Amino acid sequence: MTTARPKKPNPLLELAVTIVAPSLILMQFSDKAWLGERWALLLALALPLGWGVWDGLRRRKVNGLSLIGIVSTLLTGGIGLMQLDAYWFAIKEGAVPALMGLVIAGSAWTRHPLIHALVFDADLMDVERIRQRLAERRNTEAFETRLRQGTLLLAATFVFTAVASYALARWLVTSDAGSDGFNQELGRLTLLSWPLVALPSMLMMLGLMLWLGRCARQLTGMSMHDMFRAHH
Repeated sequence: MTTARPKKPNPLLELAVTIVAPSLILMQFSDKAWLGERWALLLALALPLGWGVWDGLRRRKVNGLSLIGIVSTLLTGGIGLMQLDAYWFAIKEGAVPALMGLVIAGSAWTRHPLIHALVFDADLMDVERIRQRLAERRNTEAFETRLRQGTLLLAATFVFTAVASYALARWLVTSDAGSDGFNQELGRLTLLSWPLVALPSMLMMLGLMLWLGRCARQLTGMSMHDMFRAHH
């Protein structure tokens, strides 16, 4: 008897909890007549933080990206509660994806480039069959080269995210952390970062995945359907 995998959360619900609701709280409830700057900030940060912890416990495994998101949220809370200059918030916004990009780029010269885990997942792909076909066609080394190139391109998308996040934060967030103005600006930043930063980054990653899929088809001679592991 196999254990049923937990259902993936509704993406619209996730978007509402992690982006829309925190933004509305920061922009509408930071006034002293409502929650005030400190409590509005804490409540807004508690939603994505709580979501990340709940999702990790529900799946019973640590998601690397969720963990980074939790750390980033805690840093934002720390900056807000310590009432630091808005410059440090912009630094944090750019530093987190920049560090991720460096780690990903560094993995390109290891035995297992990081993108290997994204496109060569043994739970989804028929890894042994793919390796066999690559060996038969003498394309194993060529495939590893494509994975290394893909890893560097993936790192480049995080560099774009870092630069765009820093620039957007410097443009929108100018008030000192912990103030009503900071909360208002942070709310606008949270809303605008989705179409201006996250969506372009996702489109770049989608293009990268499509390119890698085409390379895999060419090097193995297999269709995408044949590469995926059959689940019965």
